[in-house]
Amino acid sequence: MDFEQYTANWHYPTTVRTGAGRIRELPDICREKAITNPLIITDPGLANLPFLKNAAEHCGTELAGCSVFSAIKANPTGENIDAGVVAYQKNNHDGVIAFGGGSALDAGKAVALMAGQDRPLWDFEDVGDNYLRANTATMAPVIAVPTTAGTGSEVGRASVITHQQDQIKKIIFHPNMLPETVILDPELTCGLPAAITAATGIDALSHNLEAYCSPLYHPMAKGIAVEGIRLIKDFLPVAVSRGDDIEARTQMLVASTMGATAFQKGLGAMHALAHPLGAIYDAHHGLLNAILMPYVLKANESVISDDIARLSRYLDLPEPGFPAFFEWVMTLRQQCNIPHRLAEIGIDDTHSERIGKMACDDPSAGTNPIAFSASDYEKIFAAAIQGNV
Repeated sequence: MDFEQYTANWHYPTTVRTGAGRIRELPDICREKAITNPLIITDPGLANLPFLKNAAEHCGTELAGCSVFSAIKANPTGENIDAGVVAYQKNNHDGVIAFGGGSALDAGKAVALMAGQDRPLWDFEDVGDNYLRANTATMAPVIAVPTTAGTGSEVGRASVITHQQDQIKKIIFHPNMLPETVILDPELTCGLPAAITAATGIDALSHNLEAYCSPLYHPMAKGIAVEGIRLIKDFLPVAVSRGDDIEARTQMLVASTMGATAFQKGLGAMHALAHPLGAIYDAHHGLLNAILMPYVLKANESVISDDIARLSRYLDLPEPGFPAFFEWVMTLRQQCNIPHRLAEIGIDDTHSERIGKMACDDPSAGTNPIAFSASDYEKIFAAAIQGNV
């Protein structure tokens, strides 16, 4: 098959270069953005892989310099960001290449924000107009290179960072955190294990699906979400079972980017629960959303049935309604070997009351189709632990 049809340049919501092999354009993009000495921010699992080393060497050869910072946890912390800023300043870098999964992308954007600020990171939490406190002149330009198809952080204006002392995830926001250029190169995702492909892929589904179901009025975002869900339906099982399928890897990267573009319309209870669970248990964010999905869908069923019926018709499901859609979700999770219960990944009800309150207070809860109480979230959490759909 000729995959050149999937090579394109887009300019929504930022400049996106999609297509196999486009990572080779990285030095040219740096020059376009007047970056001469980039800091590649990645995670420890990628730091020593050939494609990351090749990209760093390529930039180092063609530009004035390039170095790599990889001291980032799976759920990046404020301390990780502080260390990244030190590395950025120490070597006089003038731009950031955020290279990896959601943790690396979020960390890279946060380091770029903080590179020249004189306030602490938490002063830029997404509350009110906190972002106005930032000195935009000192923010570093960011190039984003996702290596998983899940978070869509490459087209986001925020980073989710864990405050370790408080055991809570906080959203750090500034409009200028949006990367200036994104490279969607499916070849970088072909080596992903099936389990990571599955968890991140259903994370992308959660973004598109929660955005679609959000009660906020944003028809453009809703339309993007619909097509993002279709791409995941058609291509996630292929990407999981045949990891070297370039078409499937391309379409999943695109669906991930679409999800993060769509969720400016809002997220919901999946994320409201996943954020505190990730902060307390340091669990994989995408896997949490994948496990939580059917329990949240059932809890929201009474108010989303009409929307889900329309969506199921577009997806060409056997019956145009909530039951058929729910069955598809359950089948997809089985195909992807997603655990059915939170208990299967070591999560119990020890912190149930605390998690219910944290979920209720989470910003994502504000756009769930139903305004659940802390008690409601406790019940959903309990169901997900026990596997009672």
